[in-house]
Amino acid sequence: MKVRKAIIPVAGLGTRFLPATKAQPKEMLSLIDKPIIQYIVEEAVASGIEEIIFVTSSTKRAIEDHFDRNFELEYRLKQKKKQKELKEILDISDMAKFIYVRQKAPLGLGHAIYVAKEIIGDEPFAIFSGDDIIDSKIPAMKQLMKVYNKYKDIVVGVTRVDKKETAKYGIIDPLIIDKKIVEIKKIVEKPEFQKAPSNLAVTGRYILTPEIFNILARGKKGAGGEIQLTDALAEHIKKRAGYACIYDGQYYDCGNKLEFIKAIINFGLKRPEFKKPLKKYLKNL
Repeated sequence: MKVRKAIIPVAGLGTRFLPATKAQPKEMLSLIDKPIIQYIVEEAVASGIEEIIFVTSSTKRAIEDHFDRNFELEYRLKQKKKQKELKEILDISDMAKFIYVRQKAPLGLGHAIYVAKEIIGDEPFAIFSGDDIIDSKIPAMKQLMKVYNKYKDIVVGVTRVDKKETAKYGIIDPLIIDKKIVEIKKIVEKPEFQKAPSNLAVTGRYILTPEIFNILARGKKGAGGEIQLTDALAEHIKKRAGYACIYDGQYYDCGNKLEFIKAIINFGLKRPEFKKPLKKYLKNL
């Protein structure tokens, strides 16, 4: 069955970016001239996703507004004959079918996924982290879909990180199949580098099957007293095969201030209007 639906959990408070996130969601922070969340939605759509389910909270209305129509703004742009800008904002609301469901309590990523169970139904589905951007020629999720279509079981997107950084991520214990596809023996949540089974880190992209909801339904709490998706994946892998796709692309954790700055610089260098003056500025620094 084709992967048509995606869940994007965006209910978190974004406390690492306070005070910027006091009155706006972290997912709406601007990377050049688009919010972080739009880059992620664009990747989803470019990968073939048709329906996007945002798992939100009461503080995330700005995300709903961004992907909705704004008739006053459209009218003003028409008046001023700003056709390019008008097309850009009209395209945003037409990218996919958007559905919003509330996570009423901050009970963890696993719980956020479970909240969307009724909308997903019995289909395989994708998950995108709301602040992880992957810059790649072929959309990262499309690369995962290729692996899913071959094996018809769960796939997580992974990239290699510095061994000293493993304590920030879920790390897979791999059985290598080929250069880009890895069968997973187990997943370890945030291991210290001395105990990490590899440096292959799970980085905010997943394709899961509906069976995962049966595990999440038990409400078993893990790290931080929350229902962790990693724990559910680890349990799933004990009974069935699970795979990792080592995707081609540059990963940016835009929930991390330094990584967000790096993303702004690198995306700026990709823009023709900024490339030369930005390079010159950086050299002069």
